[in-house]
Amino acid sequence: MEIDKIILTLHTFERRVLPVLKETSAFEKIAEKTGLQKVEVMRALQWLQNKKIIRVNKTLKEAISLDENGLKYKEKELPEKTFLQSIKDKASLDDIKNKTNLSREELGVSLGILKSKGAIEISKEKGTIISITDIGKDILKKGFPEEAFLKKTFPISTSEIKDLDRLSFENLKKRHKLLKINILKIITAEPTEIGKKIIQHGIEGENIIDSLTPSIIKSGSWKNKRLRSYDVKINVPNISGGKQHFVNQAIQYIKRIWLDMGFREMTGNNVQTSFWDLDALFVPQDHPARDMQDTFYIKDPKYGKLPKELVKKVKAAHENGYTTGSKGWQYNWSEEIAKENLLRTHTTVLSAQTIANLKKEDLPAKFFSVGKVFRNETLSWKSLFEFIQVEGIVVDPNANFKHLKGYLKEFFAKMGFPDVRIRPAHFPYTEPSAEVDVWHPVKKQWVELGGSGIFRPEVVKPLLGFECPVLAWGLGMERTIMDYYSIKDVRDVYKNDLKQLKEMKIWMK
Repeated sequence: MEIDKIILTLHTFERRVLPVLKETSAFEKIAEKTGLQKVEVMRALQWLQNKKIIRVNKTLKEAISLDENGLKYKEKELPEKTFLQSIKDKASLDDIKNKTNLSREELGVSLGILKSKGAIEISKEKGTIISITDIGKDILKKGFPEEAFLKKTFPISTSEIKDLDRLSFENLKKRHKLLKINILKIITAEPTEIGKKIIQHGIEGENIIDSLTPSIIKSGSWKNKRLRSYDVKINVPNISGGKQHFVNQAIQYIKRIWLDMGFREMTGNNVQTSFWDLDALFVPQDHPARDMQDTFYIKDPKYGKLPKELVKKVKAAHENGYTTGSKGWQYNWSEEIAKENLLRTHTTVLSAQTIANLKKEDLPAKFFSVGKVFRNETLSWKSLFEFIQVEGIVVDPNANFKHLKGYLKEFFAKMGFPDVRIRPAHFPYTEPSAEVDVWHPVKKQWVELGGSGIFRPEVVKPLLGFECPVLAWGLGMERTIMDYYSIKDVRDVYKNDLKQLKEMKIWMK
């Protein structure tokens, strides 16, 4: 029989809760009658509703409860009552204060309330004199309606307040910390048609085992009982196992591409001197990129240390081209400006430092970096002020532009872009320079994703000591991975929304 099968799937909590619904639908009463904790009742109701045995209704109700002063005056009495009781006929305010020990605030409140009720009269003789009126005496006999209101059992629904209680409520509501109004969630449950049939049928509980224990197995008592059936169709919450953030997955994947191609990783500090970040890369000291509007400079420590021998060569490159045949930028290069600390604006700073440590016997050499960089840019759907740059260099006497395109094509193919093209461009430290476009397989169009080129002799010769082709490229990682994750706004890459993180697909393997 279908009902017997359903009953056999019921948990202990469900078997205790369901019969009680014949007597009451209120959540609090169900908990009281079953002797279960509220959390256990809630679980039972949810499980029964999932099985369509009951319907759970939730409504919101405005309810009044006592606040700090309300609890205090319910225990003792209202300050205005204490105040009025201290006056036999008339008394000075100082006498009332000494006699009642009311606070200055309570005295002020009592004066205002009693005066508005016509219970007292105030006169100025020698000090402030308070006289009780006939109305005041009558109030003392009958009692304060506000005090009667405080004696009620709380919480009380605002919809239940009627007539005189309504006036008392309005008066007390205005006063400091006497009442507080909360929104309560009222939960009720009622059986469905199948639920009514199960209740009418009766629920057996004693001969059903929820779980096997060592003692039950040893005693053999399970032989005379039935094991509760598991409902494999019941709704259960999705479990999101721990996993690496999708940005970190992408970083590891990108690193693996370059490592598999024989590149070595470059690493370094986020804080660098202007010398390594800009000067060593032949960026002139009056270049707009050095402006505070584009670069985050460090206030403390403001200056860093410079490599003495290298400084002379870089200075010469800026002022007269060093020994490269170039005329340089033809200005007076400042060591003071070069010492300024900043948050690195590109990972090309690592390329400069790596080249400076190479020797002829180390060549050819290939390096990459995947690191955070900082630009003082306006945050928008397409730009961040803090992002990850993918950098690569190849230092090889035989390297040329065809090799550059080949490396880029190999990398982007593994990132899901089938083709690459390069277009003429300008960057201060490469000549020739090129923008890197990739063919987007979904949009069916070329999309610009980075910059590239061959380092100028003014960069290479001071650092390496001799002229040598150095292929270089850099691209923003976030823009490269956005399409794979179906992200349209670059800010969403780092919003750390739990739903997004749980549902985000694993990076390609």
